[in-house]
Amino acid sequence: MVNVRVLLVDDDALVRAGLRMILSSAADLELVGEADDGARAVAAVREHRPDVVLMDIRMPEMDGIAATAALRRLDAPPQVIVLTTYQADAQVMSALRAGASGFLLKHTPPAEIVNAVRLVAAGEAMLSPSVTRTLLSHFGDAQANERRRAAAQRLATLTDREREVAVAVGSGASNAEVAAALFMSEATVKAHVSRLFTKLDVANRVQVAMVVHDADQS
Repeated sequence: MVNVRVLLVDDDALVRAGLRMILSSAADLELVGEADDGARAVAAVREHRPDVVLMDIRMPEMDGIAATAALRRLDAPPQVIVLTTYQADAQVMSALRAGASGFLLKHTPPAEIVNAVRLVAAGEAMLSPSVTRTLLSHFGDAQANERRRAAAQRLATLTDREREVAVAVGSGASNAEVAAALFMSEATVKAHVSRLFTKLDVANRVQVAMVVHDADQS
């Protein structure tokens, strides 16, 4: 069994202790380090090379949004799941745009936290696009029109097949579900998804959903 390497980032020692206990209950998850600030999280990622980072958004020095953006600039960056107290939160939207693969509420049941870590480590989406769309609709901004134009231009660079895959990924479908719907092998879907990340200049499946959503806004 290949272990998923996880780094915890939260300025609250009690929160880290709770997450530590949750992660230790899963045989395939390995806690490789902890940090109490975004800047120290970036240093810890360089040192420990985790697969997944559980990142608090609100921290007194470098917050989780800035830290997520910094991690995305590293070679072979980890997947990031941000931790928050409130679901409908503009800071959650900012973290997703910065490159986070999704978010978890801090009171999420332990089994769901473990499953989320496994999903993002495997390259799947753990945040449903319906939740993404809800956040986008709640937190529109002055750059919405520009994002819509940019998203349409990015989708225009795709082949017809790539666009079909992008729309399916944006609907929340897993690789297996995309393969079944489009009559493709899972290996072919994975290859398409990898090309989507490059051609759309995105970090993960949630950001694919954002591009599809932005381009479809009237």
